[in-house]
Amino acid sequence: MRSEGNCGTTVFSLVGAVKNTGLVEVPLGISLREMVFDVGGGMAGKHDIKAVQTGGPSGGCIPASLFDTQIGYEELMATGAIVGSGGMVVMDEDSCMVDVARFFLNFTQDESCGKCTFCRIGTRRMLEILTRITEGEGTMEDLDQLEYLADKIKNTSLCALGGTAPNPVLTTLRYFRDEYVAHVQDKKCPAKVCKALLTFTIDPVACTGCTACSKVCPVGAISGERKQAHVIDTELCTACGSCYETCKFDAITVE
Repeated sequence: MRSEGNCGTTVFSLVGAVKNTGLVEVPLGISLREMVFDVGGGMAGKHDIKAVQTGGPSGGCIPASLFDTQIGYEELMATGAIVGSGGMVVMDEDSCMVDVARFFLNFTQDESCGKCTFCRIGTRRMLEILTRITEGEGTMEDLDQLEYLADKIKNTSLCALGGTAPNPVLTTLRYFRDEYVAHVQDKKCPAKVCKALLTFTIDPVACTGCTACSKVCPVGAISGERKQAHVIDTELCTACGSCYETCKFDAITVE
């Protein structure tokens, strides 16, 4: 199980979409699959495990298809991730990988000391691009720009923060590029996370007219008479999801 140079144990903070979370000490050389499904107990919810992010905010996102990868310094680096600070976040199908990359880059960008130009400004530009993409305003050229900036930041930064900050973006582009394309070309978020790309509609057949959805809508975007099918005004809707969570008849769909 152990590989050369990876002996002994290490401690990870295992969190996310698994049944067992917390600080765990495991032998180096076990696989990500063993960590997620044996140590972590597998899925905490009804959705399949999608990826694991290792190494803290500047770690990389590894897809479930690579869960046979051993947990070791060289092995994780080969996937674009790192052991780093020992963080391990397990994500399921409810996670948007574009939004995940934006979330982690937001942290590292804020932590940049500002000494290196590409780290100081480059991470900010990357964050702006990711934000545009999650808001449905991205272009295919933005994906090339993200990779260009990431390469410059990694190769010109003096410290490890700048050298690893692009990892979440590079690995999600590498393994989940189809999600970026969906955001850019289809203006859709496959995981239904990015609010600007969501459209809530009511099925007139399934709707019973109970009025529960209209009562919880904070902006008054839902109208209809009691015991009659309701409708959502998409211009007013803020995609907060309150109606979706409240409906007991599965009459509200999200696309």
